[in-house]
Amino acid sequence: MLVQHHHAHIASAMAEHGLDGAARVIGVAFDGTGYGDDGTVWGGEILLAGYTGFRRLAHLAPAPLPGADAGVANPCRLALARLWAAGLPWDPDLPAVAACAPDELTLLEGQLKRDVACAPTSSMGRLFDAVSSLVGVCHRAGYEAQAALELEAAAASAWEAGTSAYAFGFARGVFDPAPVLGALVADLRRGTPAAVLAARFHRAVARAVAQACRRTRQNTGLATVALSGGVFANALLEEECARLLSEDGFAVLRHGEVPPNDGGLALGQLVVAAHLRQEE
Repeated sequence: MLVQHHHAHIASAMAEHGLDGAARVIGVAFDGTGYGDDGTVWGGEILLAGYTGFRRLAHLAPAPLPGADAGVANPCRLALARLWAAGLPWDPDLPAVAACAPDELTLLEGQLKRDVACAPTSSMGRLFDAVSSLVGVCHRAGYEAQAALELEAAAASAWEAGTSAYAFGFARGVFDPAPVLGALVADLRRGTPAAVLAARFHRAVARAVAQACRRTRQNTGLATVALSGGVFANALLEEECARLLSEDGFAVLRHGEVPPNDGGLALGQLVVAAHLRQEE
């Protein structure tokens, strides 16, 4: 029996909190990689989910993932792919551009233009990697999630310095990071410290989550949100999402005993499969 990756993430959070599946939840599934029903790589998903099914309500705007695993190991390439998708130039003063050799830039540009080995992805994890390079924190990853972890650490060091945030675009179920990236580039050129940029980005993601959940509540009446997926191992982001949602009247399901990453995936797969089997 096949269970979709992000559906299993949300089901794992539901199961950890003892939900019987009688009511659906708003599921926020943010991770690095998980195949979607449309054949693309998902990872920035807002789902309407129960144990026996789910519906994709909103997602991060996709961008090319150049070279798949090779791209993941090189956050600077992910940053350039995100800039390219947003229609922003690769100016040489940007840290992510400066981190790439001229021949690497030429190869990557050709790859993106010809759509060669560039699977589209809506992954929030890959966006964190891209932003980490864009603000000059991490350009090459030597271990899993290095770029995102270092971006979180930078954001934490400036968290109390202010409460300003960037803003995603939102239309027709897609939250678009292009305005965020444009604002990041502008602030970078003003000399804003990387830690402040990182904090503003974290708050932007949290506010986009809250906005998407409010819209879903208006359309469905649901007021329970499950946060799952490896991106929510980021304590700063998870706490800010939970705070905004709770203040807005949502019940928030967060992982505690079960890990939010793929370590908790089997629990979600199990409960989904069990409920589907009962319906047969």
